[in-house]
Amino acid sequence: MNSDVEEVERTRSIGRLDPEVRRGLLYCLGVFGGVRLLLFAIGLAGVALLPDFSNVPPAVRGQIPGGVPTPVSVPGWPAHAITPGWHNVFTAWEREDALWFLRIATTGYEKTDSSAAFFPLYPILIRAVSFPLGGHPFAASLVVSNLAFLGSLFVLLALTRRELASEEVARRAVLYAAVFPTALFFFAPYSESLFFLLVLLCFWAARHGRWEAAGAAGFLAALTRNLGLVLVLPLAVEAVHQAASAKPWRWPVRGLLWSAAPALGTFAYAAYWRIQAGDWLAPVHQQAAWQRHLGNPLVTLNHATHDAADFIGIYAGGYHLLDWMIGLAVLLLGVYAVVRFRPSYGVYVAASILVPLLAPFPGRPLLSFTRFALPIFPIYWALGRLTAGHRLYHELVVAASAAFLGLMTLLFVNWYYVL
Repeated sequence: MNSDVEEVERTRSIGRLDPEVRRGLLYCLGVFGGVRLLLFAIGLAGVALLPDFSNVPPAVRGQIPGGVPTPVSVPGWPAHAITPGWHNVFTAWEREDALWFLRIATTGYEKTDSSAAFFPLYPILIRAVSFPLGGHPFAASLVVSNLAFLGSLFVLLALTRRELASEEVARRAVLYAAVFPTALFFFAPYSESLFFLLVLLCFWAARHGRWEAAGAAGFLAALTRNLGLVLVLPLAVEAVHQAASAKPWRWPVRGLLWSAAPALGTFAYAAYWRIQAGDWLAPVHQQAAWQRHLGNPLVTLNHATHDAADFIGIYAGGYHLLDWMIGLAVLLLGVYAVVRFRPSYGVYVAASILVPLLAPFPGRPLLSFTRFALPIFPIYWALGRLTAGHRLYHELVVAASAAFLGLMTLLFVNWYYVL
């Protein structure tokens, strides 16, 4: 009889969320919904606020200092000119690299263009989701990106609670991630939100000793972005750390084996190109289309600092200043995270910052660095810790970050090169 009662109670409890969990989920949903609606509004208004240069004759365009932003098509997926109408609520987000993902999701890779630089999992998901949506890849891309980011916020809240044991810091980390100056890419048809979710799931599973799940998430992350490969290092460090904390100490064979899963993801994508084009390193070689080269991270930072100062007040130079201001914040918060948080998180932060600095773009050293920084979640922890107990500091951070986010969104929807 008692066992029957216990079974009934257990069944009922399955359908009931813990009040703390429910409040956390509602908070994440509120943050996501609020920022999403705000960015929709900025995107809609933004295409009307700045002048449309797409129809300006080339001769006139060349006379404008610094040039002008224009829609740039990719092979097999033309960029649409900006036209008036309510459709801009959504179509304002079909910009820049989003066109590559949509083209790949629709017709696949080509050997002769630069598509190999874009890893396959995100386009695969777009293609899969587009079928129940009637074959609309753009709509599918927005669904995948936005749901992935919403899921990321849930996992970020839970992981932060576990590691920092602070509801205040956990909630602030979620808010800081959602209003980060380049967080618009979490909501756009880009792979950032999917990668963010997989990275968080990877760490969540590893910290719970669920190495099979951690390896699977790491494998998928490596199929989403080239930076997924760096997860090998923090996972291995975490496996050793957990083994060193246990008594008696044993070699963490299981953890180390599953830590290699991200490398298998990268290998799988390279093998695909070996079969298709006879080139294991096609994803690397095709990066040449973006003119990146191997460089010294310190030299990269030095050039970025000089450019930010030299080009103030000059169109196209404004990007350098934006890159530098946001990048400096990332670097300072990254240093804090490396020093103050668990070694595996510190290794992840260091590797995620170092790799982009090793491959700068000649004319703009920190190009895309601020976008690549989005999944470095310990920087949100660092900011949450630094503002904990200080409401004024918190409100200033949110206001400044949201202002930058609004500016970046305004530029992005008008084809300015903020990426």
